[in-house]
Amino acid sequence: MKLNLIIAALALPVAMCAQDSVAVSAEGYPNTYSSGSANVSPFTQDSKRFNDWAISAGAGVPLLQSGDLTSIKNGNGKNIFGYSAYLSVDKAITHAFGINLQYDRGETRQGWFNTKTDNATGTDFQDVGARTQYDALSLIGDVNFSNLLRRVDNKSPYRWALHGYAGVGTMAYRAYLEDAKGQRLQTEIKPFSLSSMFGQAGAGLKYKVNRRIDVEGRVMYVVTGDDQFDGGGAQYSPINMREDQISDNFLNATLGLSLKLGKHQSHLMWHDPLQEIYYKLDVLADKNQDVEVCKKGDADNDGVCDDWDRQLDTPAGARVDGAGVALDTDLDGVIDLYDKCVTVPGPVENNGCPTSTTVTDNTRTLEGIEFDLNSDRILPSNTPILNNAVNYINSSTGTYNVIGATDTRASDAYNQNLSERRANNVKNYLMQNGVTTGKLDALGRGEKDLKYPECEPATKCPEWKNRANRRVYFEAK
Repeated sequence: MKLNLIIAALALPVAMCAQDSVAVSAEGYPNTYSSGSANVSPFTQDSKRFNDWAISAGAGVPLLQSGDLTSIKNGNGKNIFGYSAYLSVDKAITHAFGINLQYDRGETRQGWFNTKTDNATGTDFQDVGARTQYDALSLIGDVNFSNLLRRVDNKSPYRWALHGYAGVGTMAYRAYLEDAKGQRLQTEIKPFSLSSMFGQAGAGLKYKVNRRIDVEGRVMYVVTGDDQFDGGGAQYSPINMREDQISDNFLNATLGLSLKLGKHQSHLMWHDPLQEIYYKLDVLADKNQDVEVCKKGDADNDGVCDDWDRQLDTPAGARVDGAGVALDTDLDGVIDLYDKCVTVPGPVENNGCPTSTTVTDNTRTLEGIEFDLNSDRILPSNTPILNNAVNYINSSTGTYNVIGATDTRASDAYNQNLSERRANNVKNYLMQNGVTTGKLDALGRGEKDLKYPECEPATKCPEWKNRANRRVYFEAK
């Protein structure tokens, strides 16, 4: 059996479903990367090869960052620390996305002093401290960026992962205020009401200790949507009239552990498709086993089975994505295999490279002085062409119009102004570099002089055509 067919059969179920779609032989494989065998069967929940549940818990420090009373650099220039803890049940949907049901409990401390250790020292209404006890229940989306962006040719050990989180939920809290009159309850909010809704978002860095335990440091930003969370009291109290914000928000930095549940060796969020492939190939080579692969074969031999190949005639040697489509990095319509300028868009007739043009006696024009979107800055790549233009213009007897143009994005008025600025910048550059005064005039034609008229609107064309429309060229008078 061909090696690339074996790779396709083993890799694509992972890429498409983030789970294996094959059952193992009676002998089984001994470690994390052990999800393939010679016995092919439909994917079922019972035959999945990865754990996808976990329980997480952690503790940390909440700091009220946005409010009338804050924990960070309070009225005395100090930071006041509270405490927080969380417990969550985590479900991995794919190798890069999951959902967490999380319960948070904590207490923020804010104001001029720590109400747990200090007391008010004066009668000034500014000499106040507060604390807020909260309980929150939220549903949080979990994106594993390390798995989402992991290169398929990366064979490095996979023990660190960057996660992003965002979610909404309901929060109950009690806010206490302390001043010279003593400590008292200012605000109490019950859960599961419209006024108790809140949101949070943040990031975490996980380290895989072993197949069961992960350690994670996480920072979340909590938006309460409530101006009374800080203990300032009613909307028109002297404290809550200090600032205009309507939401008291806090940062919550935590350190926690995740316990991965299930009978399998690997958890879905730590799944590395390439490592699995290499392991399987080694095992199959050692055991001299054969593998049933694509039912319909792989006609273009690109490693993607015809069953799900969206481009069945990929040229030999072309790199493809998971759907079997040849890669075109710069999206100019020329696949990377044939593109001589892989990262810079250009026309098909020039092998995917930008058009290189010069001044000639036949056309008396200069094209190819292109600009970035919404910019009149002369790019370093254009200066050699402009320097050649200096020599040509000075050696000729004619005079020229320097004409600026744009693509079809933005309004007519904006594009007209932008084209004039481009033309004047090129004219000034040429005169500063030696073109005789009186040989050049600058004109702007906005989007009325497209090199590729079919690019109206701009979305109808690849970027290299729109870039070619954003240009300055010369016309002999």
